[in-house]
Amino acid sequence: MKQLPSIVIAFALLAASLLFFASPSLSTSTAGKGAAVYIVFVDEPVGEEPEAFHIRTLAAVLGSEEASRRAILFHYTHAASGFAAKLTPKQVEELKKQPGVIQVMPSRTYSIHEPTSGAQVSVM
Repeated sequence: MKQLPSIVIAFALLAASLLFFASPSLSTSTAGKGAAVYIVFVDEPVGEEPEAFHIRTLAAVLGSEEASRRAILFHYTHAASGFAAKLTPKQVEELKKQPGVIQVMPSRTYSIHEPTSGAQVSVM
C-alpha cells in the first residue's frame, strides 16, 4: 500500500478537526459582522504552552483573552502550530501583523469524488 506524505495527512487532520469542532451556533464577539473561520499558523512558542500563546496572540487583536477564548475554535499543536478562529476580514489583517504569525488563511471544505461513480470519499 502506498503511504501518503505526512503533509497530506496533516492537512486532512486539520480539515477534519475543523469540520468537527466548528459550530454554526458559535457565539463570539465577531458573530454577525462578516466573520468567517480562518486557520492561523504561528511559530512554535518557546517556554510557553501553545494554547496560551495562541490566546495571547489573538488577544492583541481582539482586545482581551476572554474574547480570544470565545473566537478560537481549535488549537493545532501536533502536525502544525496554530489555531482556527472565527474572525472578520479587518481582524485577519491585524492578526497578520502580530509577532509569530506565519500565515492566516481561510478555512475551506473540500469534497473528494470518485471519478467514475461520483461517490463521495470521506477522510477520517
